Amino acid sequence: MNGIVTASGETIEPFGRSLFERASERSLSRVGVVDVGSNSIRMVVFDGAARSPAYFYNEKVMAGLGQGLASTGRLNPEGVQRGMVALRRFAALAEGMGIRPLTCVATAAVREAEDGPAFRKAVEKETGLKLHVIEGEEEARLSAQGVLLGWPDAKGLVCDIGGNSMELAEVADGRVGRRITTPLGPFRLQQVKGGASGLRDHIRSAIEAAAARLGRGHEQIYLVGGSWRAIARLDMERVGYPMTVLHEYRMSPQAVEDTVKWISGKSVQDMRAITGISQSRMELVPLASLVLRQLVQSLAPKSLAVSSYGIREGLLYEQMPSGLRSRDPLIEAARFAERQMARMPGFGKKLYHFLEPLFADFPPERDRLIRAACLLHDTTWRTHPDYRADACFDNVTRANMAALSHPERVFLGLSLLHRYKNSRANSPMAPLFALLSEKEIRYAEVLGKAMRFGAMFSVKDPAEAGTLKLMAKKKKLELKLSRIGRALLGEVAEARFRALAAALDLEPVVTPAD
Repeated sequence: MNGIVTASGETIEPFGRSLFERASERSLSRVGVVDVGSNSIRMVVFDGAARSPAYFYNEKVMAGLGQGLASTGRLNPEGVQRGMVALRRFAALAEGMGIRPLTCVATAAVREAEDGPAFRKAVEKETGLKLHVIEGEEEARLSAQGVLLGWPDAKGLVCDIGGNSMELAEVADGRVGRRITTPLGPFRLQQVKGGASGLRDHIRSAIEAAAARLGRGHEQIYLVGGSWRAIARLDMERVGYPMTVLHEYRMSPQAVEDTVKWISGKSVQDMRAITGISQSRMELVPLASLVLRQLVQSLAPKSLAVSSYGIREGLLYEQMPSGLRSRDPLIEAARFAERQMARMPGFGKKLYHFLEPLFADFPPERDRLIRAACLLHDTTWRTHPDYRADACFDNVTRANMAALSHPERVFLGLSLLHRYKNSRANSPMAPLFALLSEKEIRYAEVLGKAMRFGAMFSVKDPAEAGTLKLMAKKKKLELKLSRIGRALLGEVAEARFRALAAALDLEPVVTPAD
C-alpha cells in the first residue's frame, strides 16, 4: 500500500514525515483519518498523536457503497451520491479544523468495483481528498495494528468484518503475523445462491479454508467491525449485562451460539427497538451472525473480545516508533487527563509512592490500576461536590480508554468513588459492582480511602509530611509524621486516616516527629 511510514523508517506519501519527531507535535497535532468502507464512511480526528489518543471528532455515514457490488460489479449509485456528500462535508470539516493532510483509505468496495477508479477521481476533483485503496491483506494488517493500539499484549486472531469482505490476521508479541482476506461480508453473502443451506455451505467452506491457513484453537478472537459490535450489543441485552461499553466486551463460544440462536428468532425491528442501532446496520446482523457462529465452530477460540479499534487506529499506530508503542495506553491516558484536568498535575505520582506501602497484599496486576487511579484521583474536582463520587465512577467506566477490561473499569471507578465518598451504599452504580468479587471490591475501597486520606494530608507531597507503615502482624497502620506533617494532620485528615485503617481492619497509630 502507498502512504505508510514503515517500521524501518521509510516514509511513503500520504503521511509524510512522522508525527512524533518532536514533543510539541506529539501533544498538539490533530490527526484526521477517513475510512471509506463498503457499508460506512467514517471520519475520525485524533486529538494528539499520543499512545492513547483522544477522539476529538468522530462522524459516520452509512453510505452503502458496496451494496449490490457482488451482482453488478459496480458501486451502489445511491451510495456513491451519499458518499460524495459525506466526503465533501468531511473535507470542509477538516479545513475548518486546520487538519492537513486528511488521510483517506478505501477498502473492498472501491477496490473491487469496476467504477472504483472513476469514483476516486470524482472524489479528488470535487473534494480535494485523495483516496488510497488498500488490498485485503493490507486491510487485515492495519486492523490488527488498531487492535494492538488498544491491546499491546493481544494474542490470537483479529477478525475485521466489512460490507463486502472479512479479514483475519494473527497478532502476538506486539506484531502482526499471517493475514488473509475472505469474501464473507454481508453484502456479498446476500448474493449467494442455494437458499439457507447454500449460504451455510458457502460460509463453512470459506472459514474452513481460513482455519487451514491460520490454525485453530486460538486463545482469543478480536472482533472488529460494526456488525460484530451490533451482535455484541444484542448479547448484552440477552444476558442483562450491566455495562454497555462495547470495547473489550467478552463473549464465550457458548454465548455466541446462544445469541445467534436468539437473533434468529427476532425481527430487525425488534432488535432495533432493543438497541437503537440503525436500520442499515441491523439488516446485516442476521448474515453476520451466521459467519460468527461458523468462526467459533471452525476456529474453536477460547474467548472472543470486541474491539472498537480498527483500520483508523491502525493508521495512527503505523506511525508510532517502537518506544511509544511499548507504553501502557491506560497510564498514558491517565497522565494526559491529569495534565489537562487536575489541580496539581504531577501530584498523582507522589501520591502513589506515598501509598505504596499499603499495597503489598494487592495482586501484581493491580499495580497499573493503582497508578492510574492516583493519576486520575483529582480530575473531577470541578464537578459539584454532591456528585463527584458518581461522576468519577461514571467517567472511568464509560471512558474511551484502552487496555482496560470491564472488571478493571469497575475497579478503577469504584476506587475513585471511594476517593470522594466513604460509603457506596445506595449508589446508582451498584449493578456494575457485580463484575467484581468481594475481595476486589474491598481492594478498591482501600485504594479509594487511601487516596482520600493522602490527597487531604498534603497538597504538595505527602511523603514530605510523613510515611505510612503497615504492620500486619501487629494489626496496626502507622503514620509517622515529619515536622511538616505535624502541622498538616488536622481534624479532617486524621479522620480520613482512621477511616483508611478501619478499611484495612487495622488500628491507626500516629507517631509524631522527634
